[in-house]
Amino acid sequence: MRPFLLLATRADDGPADAEYESFLTCTGLAERELVRHRLEAEPLPEIRLEDWSGIMVGGSPFNMITPEHAKSAVQHRVEAEVRALLDRLVEADFPFMGACYGVGALGRHQGAVIDARYAEPVSAPEITLTDAGRSDPVCAGMANPFRAFVAHKEAMSVVPDGVVVLATSSSCPVQMLRVRTNLYATQFHPELDGASLGHRLSFYTGHGYFADDELARLQAWALTQDVSSSWAVLRNFVAVHAR
Repeated sequence: MRPFLLLATRADDGPADAEYESFLTCTGLAERELVRHRLEAEPLPEIRLEDWSGIMVGGSPFNMITPEHAKSAVQHRVEAEVRALLDRLVEADFPFMGACYGVGALGRHQGAVIDARYAEPVSAPEITLTDAGRSDPVCAGMANPFRAFVAHKEAMSVVPDGVVVLATSSSCPVQMLRVRTNLYATQFHPELDGASLGHRLSFYTGHGYFADDELARLQAWALTQDVSSSWAVLRNFVAVHAR
């Protein structure tokens, strides 16, 4: 099997390594089958699509809605590299799965409006598959509705032509989407369980996702949430696209 490529943008080793472990667990892939490249540390190397089964993008401290003048040089570089890569992936209808940051990147690439209207605090909302979602192989076997962890400052508020909404919620209308046949993205985090969310939150005190004194309560709450159905997204993506 050709490996999958995970593009990461988390600057600190702790959350970056924890995210990679979560993707390994939820995809069922071994390290040799899920190769990670940290974009915040090194420019994107030449990508030969024929070398990979698919490409995944995890979450990020970067936001699309940050004013251009306030973005760091690294963020500008990462955005340009991801945009150029998406040009190729969309044209080739190449397998792609973006989580959180990935949905903003793919959505904006397709002309979506990304803004703060549907930002969500740390929570596990009830998410419902649309008719298109219920028939999509990447959503196979999922409960409907299901719960998944979210925490984001921006989301898609206007869906452009060519974007198929696969899952929605009352708090955020675009929780999962598809472009063409093989490019997917989720606003929720399909790689997280309660323990891994609690661990990740420990690195983000003071980043505006939650009040500093809420950390312990949120970590305890996360352990009580059943988000297991959301993990099927990554397992199914790998099963459908491994080659």
